[in-house]
Amino acid sequence: MKTFNNIKQLLLFKISKEEIFQFSRTDLSVGIIGTWIVGMGRYWDDPGAKLLQHLGLGSVIYVFALALLIWIIIYPYKIKNWNYFTVITFISLTSFPAILYAIPVERFVSMQMANRMNVWFLAIVAIWRLALLFYFLRKTTELHIWYIITITLFPICLIISTLTALNLHRVVFNIMSGIRVETPHDSAYFVLLGLTGISLILIGPLIITYIVGIVRRRREMNENN
Repeated sequence: MKTFNNIKQLLLFKISKEEIFQFSRTDLSVGIIGTWIVGMGRYWDDPGAKLLQHLGLGSVIYVFALALLIWIIIYPYKIKNWNYFTVITFISLTSFPAILYAIPVERFVSMQMANRMNVWFLAIVAIWRLALLFYFLRKTTELHIWYIITITLFPICLIISTLTALNLHRVVFNIMSGIRVETPHDSAYFVLLGLTGISLILIGPLIITYIVGIVRRRREMNENN
């Protein structure tokens, strides 16, 4: 089936620009279903997760929101054939590596080891998906590499800060108060707190570079016309 071949090619960084812009409704449907299943698996053993997260709907909403954010961020650069459908399809198809989160490692190893393994799962999935976003933007926008790096990190820094505020407020409160029930995801939460600090440091320079990139892009387009 072409859709599953597209997923394989995408996850292996082999999909072409032409194949990306030829994504179909079937590709999007499979991506959304995959996001929903992975979303349920991500939170099935988290007692502090909310209902939408347990149902996998939180992950689906997140995918649509992330795609919209990336589409909006790229839009001022006036990229040819740039459209929301392509972006949402790509983002949904990159959800599959997150199935690692659903592995119930705490049932087979100690809580301490489960925490370590979940940190590694978090790192693998985060780096993989970030690299996929960079690959996608490089293939579809053909902008200078420095602008692609900026555009790749810009939405991620915003999202990490936002998700930390929304999803980890209870963890932060418990850590600060000293009242906390140990879970296999504790170390992953600490990593996210660290990433939040880094994101807050980077967000200023990223905004400046982003704006400079738009100005230079418009200038180049005007000169070529």
